[in-house]
Amino acid sequence: MTEEQARAAIAADVSRETLERLSLYAALLVKWQKKINLIAPSTIPAIWSRHLLDSAQLMKHAPADAQRWLDLGSGAGFPGLVCAAIAHESHPLLRVSLVESDQRKAAFLREAARQMGLSVVVHGLRVADVPPHSADVISARALAALTDLCDMAHPHLAPNGICLFQKGARHADEVEVAQGKWHIAYEIIPSVTDPDAVVMRIERLRHV
Repeated sequence: MTEEQARAAIAADVSRETLERLSLYAALLVKWQKKINLIAPSTIPAIWSRHLLDSAQLMKHAPADAQRWLDLGSGAGFPGLVCAAIAHESHPLLRVSLVESDQRKAAFLREAARQMGLSVVVHGLRVADVPPHSADVISARALAALTDLCDMAHPHLAPNGICLFQKGARHADEVEVAQGKWHIAYEIIPSVTDPDAVVMRIERLRHV
């Protein structure tokens, strides 16, 4: 997928104002990348396809009435800040919180959100140190093995909350391991950007 195709795919689902926010975000990523390592240098020419569209796809799998979204290990803002930018108009009641323990990346997230006009909360903490959130949606991308993600997410999930975890080609192996500790009702959704990747939509997460 080319950058033009990825941008067009996002543009088909969002307003012009949202697309402008995402364009500003992409420019800020390139600018800050010169100071701190936000993304893999090899992916800079593919920001729209590798990062923005990859993150934006989660919005289609979130409940329409979700009010609290918690993004774990946000890094440069994927997927949480991208979803916050889209939700600003599509889900105006949604409040997004980002968790990033690297203080330089947390500073980037705050500044990017400020320039994009987004009211997000950035927790510059480890996930274990974040107060419980009772989140309707918890997301994570390339953060940890599924068992560990479930450990991180469970204290922060609302009773009917869901997890949207972006996983790679070994997701089936991770599910098998995680089921030794967790009851997981899940749906595997093919990624729109990578044939080997998936979005795992998890419901009713509870200990075995």
